[in-house]
Amino acid sequence: MQISIETTSGLERRLTISVPSETFEAQITDRLGQAANQVRLPGFRPGKVPMREVRRRFGPAVRAEVAGELMQSSFVEAVQQESLSPAGSPSLEVVKMDPGIDFEFTATFEVFPSVDLVDLGRVAVKKPEAEITDEDLEQMIERLREQRKTWTAVERGAQSGDKVTLDFEGRIDDEAFEGGTGEGVSFEVGEGQMIEDFDQGVRGLAAGDSGEFAATFPDDYGSEDLQGKTATFAVTIKSVEEPTTPELDDEFFKTFGVEEGGLEAFHAEVRANMQRELDSAISNQVKSQVMDELHRLHTVQLPKAMVGQEIQNQKQQMLQQFQMYGQNGQAPDIDLPDDLFTEQAEKRVSVGLVVNEIVSSGDMKPDEERVRARVEEMAAGYADPTQVVNYYYSNPEQLQQIEMAVLEDQVVDHILEQATVEVVRSSYQDALTGAAIAPVQTEETEQPETEAEAAAEADRTST
Repeated sequence: MQISIETTSGLERRLTISVPSETFEAQITDRLGQAANQVRLPGFRPGKVPMREVRRRFGPAVRAEVAGELMQSSFVEAVQQESLSPAGSPSLEVVKMDPGIDFEFTATFEVFPSVDLVDLGRVAVKKPEAEITDEDLEQMIERLREQRKTWTAVERGAQSGDKVTLDFEGRIDDEAFEGGTGEGVSFEVGEGQMIEDFDQGVRGLAAGDSGEFAATFPDDYGSEDLQGKTATFAVTIKSVEEPTTPELDDEFFKTFGVEEGGLEAFHAEVRANMQRELDSAISNQVKSQVMDELHRLHTVQLPKAMVGQEIQNQKQQMLQQFQMYGQNGQAPDIDLPDDLFTEQAEKRVSVGLVVNEIVSSGDMKPDEERVRARVEEMAAGYADPTQVVNYYYSNPEQLQQIEMAVLEDQVVDHILEQATVEVVRSSYQDALTGAAIAPVQTEETEQPETEAEAAAEADRTST
């Protein structure tokens, strides 16, 4: 086999591969011989069809079939021989395959780029640090009570905090408009779930009442066609319900798995869950910054094939989300433009190549103990954790996904050992949401900061 390599552009390579005619023709003859023993043709006994007739009838198809297989196997052998690392599937094209001459074809593909790692000490990240106060705990418990509140129908007029179910029809300049009609729509009064004028308009109306009022859409309303416009709504109230929040008693505690220990045990359980959520949020924020820094500090030539594949992956993820929230579980039939995903796809491919280089240069392997801990953590929420653990360890593909996630975490830890890490003291809520490490607004983009952001900034300055 003869091989010549040509660099066509950037990362693209073209191999011209020539296979001796004797090798090619021998494989064709062997394949035709197998066919001769199996083929059934009128006028011939099974297995007695002359080779000349078999070649006449099936030769072109067999030649094309053998050529396809030979191109695949020869390509693999060629890239191994030349120490090339394809970054995607090759485009194969036959150049010569006539009888009596060497079989020749080209394989065009991209190779993985070389990645020059920068000094990882140049990576700089911020890490929030927060304590869960008693006030944070009480606020969380109140939210948990709110989430489990029950509703009881009342005969009085609706007031703030009630849930109202109603039919409505809206008109602008006596014309119906899209989204202006609803049946059996429920919302909580005073919770900002409807525009302010609509929310105010239903107050005082009881079940069975009908009413009419004007409501002006905000200037920043989601639908541009309705921004700033005033509609007249006719409503019919189906029901008005008032909320009842559960008491902090043993029955309530049991819904969170606290069977014994009363209020003290419940507080401990909630605080532990808050701490796990906080630790996870901080870890994700730091990891995100590390990946952003790798992207900022490295310039990597990107294989078009890898970027294209990542674009398709992101499209598929978005369509799956559409399907999840769409009608009847069906994704809308839309053609999403590549440009919508290109920037993020290029970033992911770039960071992935840098991470792979860090893994390769450091000869890093997934830590088996961390993999086991991750699997057991995932299995803990199931009725039979052991069965789930066994499933992952008997399914190489599923286990490999977890190993890759653990390996990525190890890469982050490796980088943080060398990086500059600024600890940012913060409130629990700001640390949880990422507000504690949000970029400081410049004069051009300056926006009013919240009290929490101002306090966090003052805390950073003081340290």
